[in-house]
Amino acid sequence: MIENRPGLTFLAHLVLIAGVLIVALPVWVAFVASTRGATDFMSGTIPMWPGPHLIENYSRMLDTGLSTSGTPPVGLMMFNSLVMALSIAIGKIAISMLSAFAIVYFRFPFRGLAFWCIFITLMLPVEVRIVPSFQVVAGLGLLNSYAGLSLPLIASATATFLFRQVFLTIPDELTEAARIDGAGPMKFFRDILLPLSRTNMAALFVILFIYGWNQYLWPLLITTDAQYYTIVAGIKRMADVVDGLPQWHLVMATAILAMLPPVAVVIGMQRLFVKGLVETEK
Repeated sequence: MIENRPGLTFLAHLVLIAGVLIVALPVWVAFVASTRGATDFMSGTIPMWPGPHLIENYSRMLDTGLSTSGTPPVGLMMFNSLVMALSIAIGKIAISMLSAFAIVYFRFPFRGLAFWCIFITLMLPVEVRIVPSFQVVAGLGLLNSYAGLSLPLIASATATFLFRQVFLTIPDELTEAARIDGAGPMKFFRDILLPLSRTNMAALFVILFIYGWNQYLWPLLITTDAQYYTIVAGIKRMADVVDGLPQWHLVMATAILAMLPPVAVVIGMQRLFVKGLVETEK
C-alpha cells in the first residue's frame, strides 16, 4: 500500500525539478551562446536568452565550418563520428555475442580461462594501451581511415560478459528441443538466441553508440587528415586558437549539433533500452 503524503510528494518533485535544472542549465547556456555574435560573450556577462544569429551560425558551421581552426564542415565531421560510432557499436555487439555463444554452448579446453582472459581486459582501457595500439594501426597503414578509427575499439569484455549472462538464463530444455529438431549451432544462434537477446542488444547499442560517438583521445591521435576528423576532436581543435580568441558562438553551435545524434538514438530506442536494462526473465 502506498501512502498519500503530500509533503513527501512535493519534496520529491522539488528535487527532480532541481536536478533537471542543474543538468539543463549548461545546455541552455551553450544553445544561447550558439545564437549570439562573436563579441557577446566577451563582455564578462552571460546572456540568458537566444540572440538573432541562430540560422546564420548553424548554417555557417554546416556549410563551411571554421576555416581558421583547420577543421572541415561540421556535416563531414558528424558523418565521420557516425561511421565510427556505428562501426564500434555493431562490431562490439557482433563479436561479443559470438564470443559469449562459444563460451556458453561449446565445450573446449580452457573455456573458463578464455572467458577470464577476455574479462580481465577490463583493467586495460584505451588510454593504457594507446601507444602499442597506435604502433599496430600505423604498421598496418590504417592511419587516417575509418578502419583505424573503429577496429582498435571494437573488442568489448563488458558486452561479452553481459551476453554470457543472458545466454546462461536460457533453459537447457530449449537447447535440447532445438537439437532434436535438427537445428545446427548457427541456426540455433540465429533463430533462437538473437530474438531472445533483442532488448539486450538494443540497450547495449545505445550505450556503445554514445561511447563511440564521444571518443576523443584515439581519433585525435590517429587522424591528421581533416577529412577524417570526428566531431568531438573537431570541437577541441576549434577551441584551441593560437593567434586570437576562440569564436565561442561557433564552437557552441558545433557542440549543440554534436549532441543531436546521441539524443536521437536515446529517444528513439528508449523503450527497448529501458526494457533491456531491467528485463531479467526470458
